[in-house]
Amino acid sequence: MNHAYSLFLETVIRNNMATILDGRILSNEVLVQLSDKVDKLVEAGERPPHLAAVLVGNDPASRAYVGSKVRTCEKIGFRSTLIELPDATSEEELLAKIDELNHDDELDGFIVQLPLPNGIDENKVIEAVDPTKDVDGFHPINVGRLALGLETFISATPKGIIELLKRYGVKTSGKHCGRSNIVGGPMSMLMRRNADPGNCTVTVCHSRTKDLKEHTTRADILIAALGKAEFVTRDMVKPGAVVIDVGINRVEDSSKEGGYRLTGDVDYEGVSEICDAITPVPGGVGPMTISAL
Repeated sequence: MNHAYSLFLETVIRNNMATILDGRILSNEVLVQLSDKVDKLVEAGERPPHLAAVLVGNDPASRAYVGSKVRTCEKIGFRSTLIELPDATSEEELLAKIDELNHDDELDGFIVQLPLPNGIDENKVIEAVDPTKDVDGFHPINVGRLALGLETFISATPKGIIELLKRYGVKTSGKHCGRSNIVGGPMSMLMRRNADPGNCTVTVCHSRTKDLKEHTTRADILIAALGKAEFVTRDMVKPGAVVIDVGINRVEDSSKEGGYRLTGDVDYEGVSEICDAITPVPGGVGPMTISAL
């Protein structure tokens, strides 16, 4: 039995036949381990790692996400800096701030929270970030290094999913992995690389894919990231598959206090009856994304 998997036997939750891949449990373990590493760095006379986040404008979702990152940094002993710029910030002003951060020797890495306000070219911003500080893993150099199997920063969501599969002992070698588009190329590259987790035969599906169900029902590991609430239904999933739900959507629900509930891109109730393991929404990929960053 995989040792990492055995650590979770007492905390694994069963829902009919499916094991719930609990991202909260794993994320907390990762953060404890990171905190220990930071303590050892400081005890050895080193400074703690320093992560900055640049937030342009006042998008509520972006603000909440960045806030979570800052709180997590503080929790594990990182130094964190939140740089807030007004919605009216020009592209030139943002690029100047990025150049300043690139040359700040006290800063180990930073993110520029997306999406950006209208009028700012996101690609130009991504390419302006020093690849050695690009902890989002978006710079073309880092994407290229990932494609070549070289050491690099990896986007937090794909990295979190890989860590989830690894720590739950999900076997990937030789398996057929199907995934939906939007999380991006990094996930498919990670699943096909010569590593563990990895060594999968990967099928990438997207909005133009014909006969989508034909592809998804072949997948031993199905990773859904469409941005469509409960799009993946029971009849689209191979019995015994491992299902990773990246989506998070607001669905109107008058029975809830806020008038809505959060759901993923997978019909959790139906799919959990036939799959071997599944991530919940919320509480699956989301916490792992934060700890992976």
